[in-house]
Amino acid sequence: MTSEKTNNVLKQIEKHYASLSPAGKRIAQYLQQAPLAVISQSTAQIAEKTHTSKATVSRFFRQLGFNSHQQAKDTHLSLREQGVPVHTPTSFTSHQEHEFNNLSQTFAHVQEEVLHDIATRLANAKQVTLIGFRNAYPLALHFRQQLKQIRTSVRLLPQPGQTLGEDIVDLGEDDVVVLLGFRRRTRQFKFVLDTIQHAQVILITDPTGQVYRNQVTQLLVCHLGNNAPFDSYAAPMSLISAICNHTYALLGNEASERVSAITRTYASLDELEKSK
Repeated sequence: MTSEKTNNVLKQIEKHYASLSPAGKRIAQYLQQAPLAVISQSTAQIAEKTHTSKATVSRFFRQLGFNSHQQAKDTHLSLREQGVPVHTPTSFTSHQEHEFNNLSQTFAHVQEEVLHDIATRLANAKQVTLIGFRNAYPLALHFRQQLKQIRTSVRLLPQPGQTLGEDIVDLGEDDVVVLLGFRRRTRQFKFVLDTIQHAQVILITDPTGQVYRNQVTQLLVCHLGNNAPFDSYAAPMSLISAICNHTYALLGNEASERVSAITRTYASLDELEKSK
């Protein structure tokens, strides 16, 4: 399979269904009902489940445009590596193991001096701008919430329903921009990065974002996992916590005084639930 390499098996079934033999249609219907079988079952098992033969199953995958069942399986899994939710076998125990692995891989490649440099920039910046699109937006929102408690001039972009141009046009060399972007980034992402390069840009991304390394001041890579249908953001959330904690330490009394002032304001506004 070449030009249609990025299409998954189910899409290929929809495309070729009408031209399949009766046995091929039976296999197609089975895989549509149990798509996990493409990656979890062997050719012999699919043949047994559909009351066909191994030769028929192999011919079925060739009719879909794949060289073999294995290539169909690899293509299906490659979608997950791109960030597409793909139904894969998982369990609660394996989920925990994968989460620990994502965290370990992420922090194993974060150098302490890089973390210190980023925290120093965040502590000293004239203004900190956090930008996140799609799944990165709630991470940027959380990042902003943490930094806002320990320093002034922290903002989140894009604002709901607003464009970016009027907000990033004023960025200067003294400004720090934390750009968060994970796989399946918007097409706008690279244009935003091109526009803000004159500022100090910290990119927090997954391994696919390493292509932007030469365009940013610092780059941190987080592992999101490929073992479950959806990406896990435990590692980037933990990394954000580490960065904010380090920034707090660098700001010292200034940050502590701000935290106290905010706490008093919470109390005067009666905004937070009281501890019992």
